[in-house]
Amino acid sequence: MNFLFAWRYFRSKKSTNAINIIAWITVLAIAVGTAALVVVLSIFNGFEGLVKTLYSSFYPDIRITAKQQKIMLLDDATVKKIKLLQNVKGLSMVVEENVHLQNGDYRTNAVIKGVDDAYVQTSGVKEMITSGQFELGSNETPALVLGVGIEGALNLRSDRSVTPVTAYLPKRGVTSTNPFDAISTVNLQPTGAFSIQQDFDNKYVLTNLDILKEMLGLKPNEYSAAELKLKDIATEKETIAAIQQILGNNYLVENRYQQNRSLFGVMQMEKWAIYGILSLILIIASFNMIGALTMLVLEKEQDIKILQAMGAGKSFIQRIFLTEGVLLALIGSVIGIVLALIFSYLQVTFKLIPLQGSFVIDYYPVEISITDILLIVVTVFVIGLLASWIPSVKAAKQKVSLRAQ
Repeated sequence: MNFLFAWRYFRSKKSTNAINIIAWITVLAIAVGTAALVVVLSIFNGFEGLVKTLYSSFYPDIRITAKQQKIMLLDDATVKKIKLLQNVKGLSMVVEENVHLQNGDYRTNAVIKGVDDAYVQTSGVKEMITSGQFELGSNETPALVLGVGIEGALNLRSDRSVTPVTAYLPKRGVTSTNPFDAISTVNLQPTGAFSIQQDFDNKYVLTNLDILKEMLGLKPNEYSAAELKLKDIATEKETIAAIQQILGNNYLVENRYQQNRSLFGVMQMEKWAIYGILSLILIIASFNMIGALTMLVLEKEQDIKILQAMGAGKSFIQRIFLTEGVLLALIGSVIGIVLALIFSYLQVTFKLIPLQGSFVIDYYPVEISITDILLIVVTVFVIGLLASWIPSVKAAKQKVSLRAQ
């Protein structure tokens, strides 16, 4: 019943046009604020999805490392148990170490990653090759696949290079006072270059696992990490728990988010900071709502007295104007969401707003989230409810007067 009164008050012609104008200004302000929230949060979702896609090409679904040490010991029997888990699609053993690379007069530092044959199952680097091929060689003919940033720093073309790159690596467990005894040197033939994202392109090079272990002096079952590809990412928690049970508490078993806590944490903080800032637009719009509802209470003073005389209680009167405020807010939010959805469709289809600079895409990505829309609707509802509280209380306190006019 109170909704019918609120809807009639919203549609009816007022004695003063200012009430209608302020009401529609309130709806418009809420629509703009809602549309801005949906669009901006959707753009953040788009960038987050893009970053996850890029990082998934390099980071595995699950990564196993030693909790306290840089090098972990993982015997063949344990590796076999992990491979036999139902959700494990592939497992690759890797070794990482800092390396100094030299190509003639050009030098640079990087992180060298030795990988085995199963690496192509757990990583998408092979699909990101921009020149040459994904070929890591063997112990006899070791090869090197470089990030395009490292390739540029060494001033070479991986698909055309005929001279090897010299890699200088630290030896483990060397106690000699001669610093040259603590360094291993190996020549690696460039075969290809990959381009994923600047953080990887300027940092990593890949080579054969066996040659890297030999140069570092690692034992057969010593590795930096094990990288896993899952069949179903939705059940990763159960798989992580099963792996942890096999390995014990001396190992870290991390999903892709945990491997990049700082990156994804900052992205989430930025998203919710923007949500808080743009919510201020809706709060400011609520002041217009307070004014519009206060004027409506004065406009409908005679109606209120009639309803009270007919037996309507204070709570019923208050609910009418609370519903009126919520109605204004929800109408504005629906208009805003529709506008945001139309804009998002046009942005994805026609790339209305380009993204300046060198990036993997040339337009702002947009990804609509139902969860975000529901959150925004709830936010608008709460703001509308709070903004209409004061006018509704004022309406409920109107005194009954049955004197003839």
